[in-house]
Amino acid sequence: MSAETIETMIRDAIPDAQVTITDLAGDGDHYAAHVVSESFRGIPRIKQQRAVYAALGEHMGTTLHALQLTTALPE
Repeated sequence: MSAETIETMIRDAIPDAQVTITDLAGDGDHYAAHVVSESFRGIPRIKQQRAVYAALGEHMGTTLHALQLTTALPE
């Protein structure tokens, strides 16, 4: 799965998201995602992360093997 595909899936589910994807191992299977969204305001971090994982659906653990995820609010 490409970084661009991951970014698109997240932005489709969270339209205001600012998404930064980093390929951690250079293998297209292990990524870090930093997702910033106003829609996270007032939502516990675990629910923020669940929203991102939900955007990726069944790809997590299959076509996407690992994702190091951080979420944040805009400054």
